This record gives sequence, structure tokens and C-alpha cells, in this order.
Amino acid sequence: MQPTADAAALSYPYPTAPQPGQAVTVAPGLLWLRMPLPMAGLNHINVWAATDAPGWTLIDTGMHTAHTATHWQSAFSGVLKSLPVVRVICTHMHPDHIGMAGWLTRQYECRLWTTRLEYLTCRVLVADTGREAPPDGVRFYQAAGWDAAALASYQARFGGFGKAVYALPDSYRRVTDGEEFPIGEHLWTAVVGRGHSPEHLCLYSSQLRVLISGDQVLPRISSNVSVFPTEPDADPLSEWLASLAAIKERVPDDVLVLPSHNEPFRGLHARLDELIAGHERRLTRVLGLLSTPRRALDVFAVLFRRPIGGDMLSMATGESIAHLNCLIARGLARRELDPGGVSWYSSR
Repeated sequence: MQPTADAAALSYPYPTAPQPGQAVTVAPGLLWLRMPLPMAGLNHINVWAATDAPGWTLIDTGMHTAHTATHWQSAFSGVLKSLPVVRVICTHMHPDHIGMAGWLTRQYECRLWTTRLEYLTCRVLVADTGREAPPDGVRFYQAAGWDAAALASYQARFGGFGKAVYALPDSYRRVTDGEEFPIGEHLWTAVVGRGHSPEHLCLYSSQLRVLISGDQVLPRISSNVSVFPTEPDADPLSEWLASLAAIKERVPDDVLVLPSHNEPFRGLHARLDELIAGHERRLTRVLGLLSTPRRALDVFAVLFRRPIGGDMLSMATGESIAHLNCLIARGLARRELDPGGVSWYSSR
């Protein structure tokens, strides 16, 4: 994820975040909790607890770590009043969102709710734990321009996704786009987005005037939208931009947006416009470079505001290829593979 200019129209009614194990009430029957993440650049995730007799529905869970488990235990003995968990809803399959779902659902013998593609994709990625890096993955990053040291690091780290996810439940309850269901006394509508993840679930309550946006809409940073070795010709950026436009049509501007990172905010439509316009500007800058053939690594400078180190290389590469594939899909660029297996992109 990369920082973006904060739209002037945004406001933050709850600027002070809860400490781990504590909570802030953001709407009737809806609590904001925050769990730590073991990353320097993004050190927290917001999770939500909604009253749902006889206990709570939890939305997102934090990453599977001992610290997260400790903070959940503290919350249950304190602000959550030792009441049971009725169900766990996960917006999407990234470990900071679904990582503790298996731990919570087993502890409280409740069901995981999420969309089909998020559940199944997570099952596939978790199954990579312990495998050697596949040749397809090595070829993918070689084509992007990675050197031998970066490829060796990828091979050494491959399969780490599953280490951050507690064993998933063996069954789940599928949520579909447009579906309505109650949580406690309030009705919620599923609003599905794509691009950041395959079938990202947002939750909108017209009664509460609240949108739980997950990573689909964030106020201060832009969600990572990447191409991965499993689908090298994918065009997730086009999907993400279309999803943002669709959310603007489906969800009114006066909602309180509850994002997974940063703080709750108002100004949904202004933020959607800024996210779309920002990526269109990046696409224009990338296209401007392609008068001379470039590798995926060669466009980092116009996409990111800081140098990309080894810890961010795979994410930056995925986002770079997402912009390049979007330009190809629009008929503005083309890709050619050289004899060494490296992809070169140029404007048409």
C-alpha cells in the first residue's frame, strides 16, 4: 500500500484509535477495535464487533500471532464482556483479515462467513506452506527483471502465507453480492469489490449509515492492486477501478466509512474519486515511460514515492505489472519476451 494525498473533503470523527484490547463505539451496537501487525509500514488492522444476541458478530480478525491472540483474550475479558462470538465475517483472504478466523470459530464453535473466492483462494494459498517455489513463479519474477539474489530470496520465502493464518475452518457460509442479512437489530447489505483481492466483501447498513469497507476503500493510503504468478495476464487494476465506481453508485456519500487501516472517515465519494483519479495519473505516467521499452522494475520510480527495498519488492512488482497489464488491456501498450525470459513493455 502506498500513501496518497488526503482529500480535503474527508473528515475524521474518531481521530483517536483504540488501544489493543480496548474499543470505541462508532455506531449503535458497533465497536471499533484495533489489532497490531508485525510490519513497520503498516502496524495495525481495524476490526469490528457488532452486538448480535446472545453475543457478538466479529468482522475481520487480525493476523495469526501470539500478540493478536493475547489482545483478543483481553478484549473478551473486558470490552466484549465475556459474551460468545455468534459468527466471524471476513472481508477478504489476506492474513491480517482472516488470520485468526480459524482460532475464533473453533473457540466459539461458530461459522465463518465470507465470499466464495476469498475462502477458496485462501485455502489454495495456505496449501503452499512447505512447498518449494514453483518454476512458474520463478519465471514470473525473472520476466519482471529480478536479479539472481532477489529470485533466491523469493525461493527461500515461498510458502510463508500459511504461517500467518490459523488453520482455516473446513466449512464456511458463502456471502454473495447484494445479499441482505441482519446483524443484531440492523440490516446489512453485501457490497463486493474486486482488484485488491478476488471477491472482497464490504458491508453497508442503510439503517446505521455505515460502510465497513475493508481494504477496498482506505482514507490515507491506496490498497495494493497486484498481479501474481498464478495469473500473470490478469488485469486487477481495471477490476478495482470499476469496483470503486460501482461503490459510488451503490453507497451514498453520507455514510461513516469504517476502513481496515487508518481511521473511520466521512467523505466516501470524494475519496473514491481521488483513488480513481490517482491511479489514472499513474497509468499516464507509466505510459509516458514506454516510448522506450521498459521492464516492470523500470517503472517503480513513477509509481512509488520511496525506493523499493527487498521487503517490498514482490508487492511493488505486482502493482507495477498491474498498471502495465491495464495499459495492455486498453490497447495502449504491448509486451515482448526477450531470449533471456525478460518482459519488455512499450507503447503502441
